[in-house]
Amino acid sequence: MRKLITFIALCVVSLNSMAQLSYEDSIGAFINNYQETHEVVKGDDRNRLRFFPINKKYRVTARFEKTASNAWFLMPTSGTLKKTYRVYGTLHFMVEGKPQQLRIYQSQDLLQNDQYKNYLFLPFTDATSGKETYYGGRYLDLTFDDIHGNEVILDFNKAYNPYCAYVTGRYNCPIPPAENHLTIALEAGEKAYTKE
Repeated sequence: MRKLITFIALCVVSLNSMAQLSYEDSIGAFINNYQETHEVVKGDDRNRLRFFPINKKYRVTARFEKTASNAWFLMPTSGTLKKTYRVYGTLHFMVEGKPQQLRIYQSQDLLQNDQYKNYLFLPFTDATSGKETYYGGRYLDLTFDDIHGNEVILDFNKAYNPYCAYVTGRYNCPIPPAENHLTIALEAGEKAYTKE
């Protein structure tokens, strides 16, 4: 009986290790694809795209609360152009036992495009911004399909830099609103880009 219990325990540990490996492999594949297909950083410079070590604690389940207001507003960008968005909802989640919230936005421009009309935009800054990560914040992309009932999985290991992190003056990258500044450090996703 003791051998059977030991065997079962070893199987559970092995399955847990495989599940963890599977998750890390999937994020690793996401990062590799991101580097290989980057539209702004080309050639050998793609090897300079850096990421925090993959950490599953930054994959969190958020409670989704749809906004009651549908008012459009102009979101400032890094350039002269402002872009029109509306708050689609608020995500409430925990990181290391601390409650956090971020708003997700819907783009008026993308709403007119059949291919992207179900896309949602999550720009944010955190305590790493301007230090380990790009000072102008990072982004996550979501779709309506990511919302299951009132839950959304947020994976900050997939957080990426706006194009302005690599080239200045060419792009109009939305600046995360103050309401999307987190005081905690999210040590996950893409780091600041440098050629040094």
